[in-house]
Amino acid sequence: MQFQLKDMLGVGLALVSLTGAIPLPTPPNIPSAATARSELAALTVAPAGSSSGYSRDLFPHWIIQSGSCDTREVVLKRDGTNVVQSSSCSATSGRWYSPYDGATWTAASDVDIDHMVPLANAWKSGASSWTTARRQSFANDLSNPQLIAVTDNVNSAKGDKSPDAWKPPLASYHCTYARMWVRVKYAWGLKVTSAEKSALTTMLNTC
Repeated sequence: MQFQLKDMLGVGLALVSLTGAIPLPTPPNIPSAATARSELAALTVAPAGSSSGYSRDLFPHWIIQSGSCDTREVVLKRDGTNVVQSSSCSATSGRWYSPYDGATWTAASDVDIDHMVPLANAWKSGASSWTTARRQSFANDLSNPQLIAVTDNVNSAKGDKSPDAWKPPLASYHCTYARMWVRVKYAWGLKVTSAEKSALTTMLNTC
């Protein structure tokens, strides 16, 4: 038995079961709050670099992961519930809960795969000096919490903004969001701005 709830911000509808909420997407390698604080303290703080020369094409995605399944389809399968895929690996049905806004979707076309640390942000915080191969690995990273299925227009609203300029509409997800963001920056040796670090510290304090 299920009923619908609208979150307090009026953004989206989430299906909630009386026997338990729909599982949240759980990208891998999300650190504890304590570990995230230590990793944040270890990051280099510096002004954002130039966006000159940036292009999404310099971060090739989505690449084939196995068979005919590319990175997007792998994440849709991982983050969804009861996902059915065609012979070409396209998600034909399933249910996806977006933890950013609390919305639940049953069409894969309503779901984007968000790069936790946006590609443009990565470029300005260190990736401009990487090889294309390293940028490809970053854009398709399935080992860290860099990719997550979320509502498409919410992902568009985020764009390439860092946490000092954009946060998920659901404040209850700020702790997890900050832990994921910090881990990605730490794992890939990217820098943070002072405003970004301050915002992440505030978000980690909600944990």
